[in-house]
Amino acid sequence: MRARPPTDGIDDESDSIAFGIAALDARLDRAELTFPADVSTVRETVGDVPVPYDASGSTMTVGEALDELSETRFETEQAFLNALHPVFEDARENNRVGIVGRLRSFVPF
Repeated sequence: MRARPPTDGIDDESDSIAFGIAALDARLDRAELTFPADVSTVRETVGDVPVPYDASGSTMTVGEALDELSETRFETEQAFLNALHPVFEDARENNRVGIVGRLRSFVPF
């Protein structure tokens, strides 16, 4: 996912903050990881890489995200990203920070 950062009205550039699988995808582009790959290969290559899972910048490592998966092998990069998507979404939903996040956790929608 991507979220636009707050603007101060001065800058017209269209910056965005990448988080979840969008942020992971950008990090994979810089890593020397090829697919198909098993969990141990992924963990050795990018396991310590922090990935933001929300627009506030809260992070989890790829290794922490892998711990939540039952899959042990990924045939393609897209299959890997698809497998991790629910992990990042769950982290985003369950780790709301701040007063607004706490208030939202009480609302049933």
